[in-house]
Amino acid sequence: MSYDPNQPYQPPVAPGYGPPPGYPLAGQPPAPKKGNAKLILGIVAGLFGLCCAGGVIAAVASGGDETKAVAEEAAAPAAQETTTAAKAAPAKKTAAPAKKTQAAKATPGIGDPVRDGKFEFVVTKVDCAKTKVGNEYLNKKAQGKFCMVSVTVKNIGKEAQLFHGSSQKAMDAQGTEFSNDGAAEMYANQDNATFLNEINPGNSAKGRLIYDVPKSVKLTRMELHDSPFSGGVEVSLS
Repeated sequence: MSYDPNQPYQPPVAPGYGPPPGYPLAGQPPAPKKGNAKLILGIVAGLFGLCCAGGVIAAVASGGDETKAVAEEAAAPAAQETTTAAKAAPAKKTAAPAKKTQAAKATPGIGDPVRDGKFEFVVTKVDCAKTKVGNEYLNKKAQGKFCMVSVTVKNIGKEAQLFHGSSQKAMDAQGTEFSNDGAAEMYANQDNATFLNEINPGNSAKGRLIYDVPKSVKLTRMELHDSPFSGGVEVSLS
């Protein structure tokens, strides 16, 4: 019996007998073992499962981003409405300060009685039109102009008190202080000598205080004293 060297070796078989069970026929590949098939199927199933799991994770992540974006879009109009409402709401006005229960007392003026120490004063008139006081024999001329302030003085104390013209001050709007002119007062008050004398309790005297001031000056207030050491009281001349 001759054999083809290109064909796999086949053992001789007696007539009426086939190859042993499980032995491959000539020219057929051996059947794969069952164990290897299960292993291959398991590997394929595992890879498929990993792919599915990755897809699920990606979908969940994508869904989370989409959910966050939707939530932000839903919240944006509400935040915008809140901001718009806050801008549109009128600002609350601060409480106005409480009004004073008593108004500040105005400075007394011409015709108002004021007191300092033992004297009560009433300024009755202000005349700044003259440049000379006295008569044709006894007189004095002003360097600028004479402002004559007519005053009534009453002693409200219990002792005689001397009225001093030099204690009385006159001021302009800038606070410049002017003193009286004693010599001009002597000429201006010659008909009422008691003005420069002691005034007894309950008595009154009338006279004029004289101030030599520049022609451009306007006196606005007086500061009257019962003595050189008293606190004084203000009277408005305007």
